[in-house]
Amino acid sequence: MFGSLIRRKPSPSFGEDIGAFDSTTFSLSTAVPRPAERRDAERIPAALSIIKLAAASGEQLARLRNMSAGGMMVEVGRSLAVGETVEVDVHGQKLPSSVVWTRDGTVGIKFDQTIDLGELLAGRKPRHGFRPRPPRLEVNCKASLRVGKTYYTCEVHDISLAGLKVEPIEEYCLGKKVVVVVESLRPVKGEVRWFADRKAGIVFDQPLKFEELAEWVGKRLELASLKAAYKNK
Repeated sequence: MFGSLIRRKPSPSFGEDIGAFDSTTFSLSTAVPRPAERRDAERIPAALSIIKLAAASGEQLARLRNMSAGGMMVEVGRSLAVGETVEVDVHGQKLPSSVVWTRDGTVGIKFDQTIDLGELLAGRKPRHGFRPRPPRLEVNCKASLRVGKTYYTCEVHDISLAGLKVEPIEEYCLGKKVVVVVESLRPVKGEVRWFADRKAGIVFDQPLKFEELAEWVGKRLELASLKAAYKNK
């Protein structure tokens, strides 16, 4: 499932994506971008090249490669079918869309309505010292959290390339360094940045790689599908 994505040439990490968004091309055309296209479109620096896709089968992150007023070309970790309905989340703006083509881990997505691309980009121009919040995926799983010599078993509410939200946890953990082990994901070091009502936000010392999180999400969705099929027998 993830072979085509993983075999590709190594891509920049999430942190590098933010600072080098010139790998994404934006065009005011209304056509959906395609892999073989060569257009004289302007390369516009933007805040974030990782977006979120929501389909009936679940949410996943995608790497945005080409975007026009009519659609986009993205790299995905879990395959989507032509004709499948998806909701694209770009900087908090949710765009109802559908898949119009697929090729080796890359898909073309057509927006239901043409968007004002200039307005979308103008609203998210990066400011000095500003780091946009990466898109978060809602998940329902367990995590083991080590704070010093104390261990917590927590529920994970959401996860992104840069961190996650967990509960329950104690207030004394605020500002502490932690090691997090989410189900089937490698141990990740981080820091508790905020606390409220026994919930906490943890920022990773080193962001996860797109391929790593995409594969983890895909495996969870595949396992959930297998379990659902078994129950329905």
